Amino acid sequence: MNPQRSLSARAWIDLLTIALLWGGSFAAISVALDGTGPHWIVAWRCLGAFAILMLYIRLRGLSLPRDGRTWGGFLALGIFNNAVPFTLITWAEITVPSGLASIINASTAIFGVVIAALVFADERLTPRRLAGVLVGFAGVVIVIGPSLLGDLDLTSLSQLALVAAALSYAASGPIGRRVGRGLAAPVVAAGMLGCSTVVTILVALMTEGAPSMPDATGMAAIAYLAVPSTAVAYLIYYRLMAVAGAGNASLVTLLVAPIAVLLGALMLNEVLPLRAFAGFAAIGVGLLILDGRILSLFTRSRPA
Repeated sequence: MNPQRSLSARAWIDLLTIALLWGGSFAAISVALDGTGPHWIVAWRCLGAFAILMLYIRLRGLSLPRDGRTWGGFLALGIFNNAVPFTLITWAEITVPSGLASIINASTAIFGVVIAALVFADERLTPRRLAGVLVGFAGVVIVIGPSLLGDLDLTSLSQLALVAAALSYAASGPIGRRVGRGLAAPVVAAGMLGCSTVVTILVALMTEGAPSMPDATGMAAIAYLAVPSTAVAYLIYYRLMAVAGAGNASLVTLLVAPIAVLLGALMLNEVLPLRAFAGFAAIGVGLLILDGRILSLFTRSRPA
């Protein structure tokens, strides 16, 4: 049996760095929306991240593949892991506070477990994992509020869009697992972002027309989304997965939302309802049940 991978001090630094970068993206989106349409924010984000990753793989002596099948995979990954969720989250933040958006986004790992169980035989939904999924789903319902469908308005639709974004992220997991076989992770990320750049620019041109120049604050927010929050975060995340494993890397999901909530309160004066924190607590418990390591500690401690 292979030994359980643990988080070294370097891995913990990587984990916290990713959480900070991704946590800051929600506030950055709110800032960018002050002067730029949501579709162009997403297009600039993908384009900037693609440029940085292309520079990185060139410096590493890597190159993009040339076969059409791989690029078809990159396109699917770019749509489900970038274009769709980036667009839904950015549009939703027109009416939803950034902190609340990050809490709903934390359900990505919950949805990911269900989708992976449907696709892969080696990721079955065991009773423990099913319990974690159900607790996590309950957290999502608490965050959104049970009266959502009874009083459907723009804010309600935005919250549903955030759930759809989490589902899209989750669906990208199996796609990435298949597309990434035999390829260096930075190459996969660059190919994915190249495809999502083309898609999002076309969508932005069709929906918002030619881009208008944002002010200095808006440009800084978009630059943050493109470089630290997307390109740099991807590189660190893939390195973390290589040394600590996918299970340990998934713990970042528990760290992003608290950071985003704190930044939303400090930078944007956001105040969230109590149900948002109660729901996030339930999502967090669900993720810990899915992870299983906390429960195993109690199991080991029981006398024989």
